[in-house]
Amino acid sequence: MIEFRTALPEDRGSLYRVWAACFDAPHIVPLYESEPGRYDRTFVAAGDDGVHAVVYYVPRRIRNATGGVDLVGGVANVATRPDARGRGHIKRLLSMALNAMASEGCAWSLLFTGTPGVYANAGWSTFELRHPSGTLAGAAAPGTRTTTRRVGPDAWPALAPLYERHNARRPLTTVRGSEDWRLRVPVWYGPPVELTVTERAGRPIGYLAARWHADAVELLEVAGDQVAVFEEVTARAARRGVSHGRARLPADEATLTALPHLFSDVRYTADTTGMIRPITTDPTETVRAPTAVHWPADYF
Repeated sequence: MIEFRTALPEDRGSLYRVWAACFDAPHIVPLYESEPGRYDRTFVAAGDDGVHAVVYYVPRRIRNATGGVDLVGGVANVATRPDARGRGHIKRLLSMALNAMASEGCAWSLLFTGTPGVYANAGWSTFELRHPSGTLAGAAAPGTRTTTRRVGPDAWPALAPLYERHNARRPLTTVRGSEDWRLRVPVWYGPPVELTVTERAGRPIGYLAARWHADAVELLEVAGDQVAVFEEVTARAARRGVSHGRARLPADEATLTALPHLFSDVRYTADTTGMIRPITTDPTETVRAPTAVHWPADYF
């Protein structure tokens, strides 16, 4: 007999076995364990032999299209044990999670997935973000660049003001707290991601989280003086023999002005992994805003 309920601490081992069977994602457990109240937001279909299926959500404060902040239910770690699939467990657990989000005061729900059909029947709809890529611009002339140095996770608290200024009214970005900087961001941007700070006269003016590949660089998050950061990227790319890049960037005026310092030609790729569902508020304007972006460190 299957029981549909919130998770208990004694479900911990069974939960982790389900996630291990369904995902190759080492970040799941440390992120999950960093969240207070996680068991009350974890919904399971459980039998005598343990957890068969699970849906989890985490409340996050996300900026909306008007510059305000909404409490949003971020759905994550949705999984069904391979031998229990096709029985409708996830649909029922999603309904339970939505009721809990509404009770907690969440205005809408957000998730990212490669299997949108799982959620479409439960009321979530796909939205599109466009990300630029292309051939990297040539390195700036000597003497015009600022200096850049690599830093570790302990640098994040000092970089938080740059993040806040850069995203103060940016739709779909997360209002990060001290625990995000201490725990969540380092998990997502740990090695092999490189964190670098661009400085002028010893003062931080921008930062970049990037993943370097043999033939390309992937910009995951940028804040501050984007022209200076992009010129440092092209200089490092030239030294590494890398000629192409892709980036997660919004289409605001400052970014579009700086983009020629990163790419000599630009093409855009549609990212349709995001899905939204209204609870008390329709977030369509938020996710469709040209300036909207959701940085990878804020995934659930």
